[in-house]
Amino acid sequence: MKRIALIIALTFQTFAFSQSNASLVLDAFTQSYTQESNGEYTKAIETLKKVYDAENYEINLRLGWLHYSAGLFTESNSYYQKAIGIMPYSIEARLGIVYPASALGNWDQVIQHYQEILKIDSKNTTANYRLGSIYYGQKKYDLAVKHLEAVVNLYPFDYDSVILLAWSNYQLGKLREAKILFQKALLNTPTSDSAKEGLALIK
Repeated sequence: MKRIALIIALTFQTFAFSQSNASLVLDAFTQSYTQESNGEYTKAIETLKKVYDAENYEINLRLGWLHYSAGLFTESNSYYQKAIGIMPYSIEARLGIVYPASALGNWDQVIQHYQEILKIDSKNTTANYRLGSIYYGQKKYDLAVKHLEAVVNLYPFDYDSVILLAWSNYQLGKLREAKILFQKALLNTPTSDSAKEGLALIK
């Protein structure tokens, strides 16, 4: 009986501690949001570090964002990596880590992170659109088309995706496809100079 009573007592103590700790973490998050809204990123970081737990996904994710906002890109990358390690299928953490990676000019890493997202969710529109944009900028138009088509198939009337897909097809010499897409882009945004320019070039 004494052994059982001891186990029960220890269980309640652990529960009480975890509840107390959860309250401290919530208070820290609340305070950090206020500090962030005031542009006090360093203070927000310090607030969360007081309750830091290396195994806590949310704290690592938020510290990744706050360090990025503070211009501390290498540190931001590190916290996002920790968040990904804790939750390997997290798309939000992988989308987050792209910010410091791009700020540091690590475009190979940016592409890799987007590709990792697509392994988890092949239809992720953010990853597909951004990869399409990157490949277009690199003049890899065939790859740009592949990713942009994935977006347009899901959002056929999205101007940004349609116009970029139109230009990608134009660059590949697929003028019929490009013309149709430029016309679709105009239906969304009749004042689009980009769509009008594309149609003028095809004529």
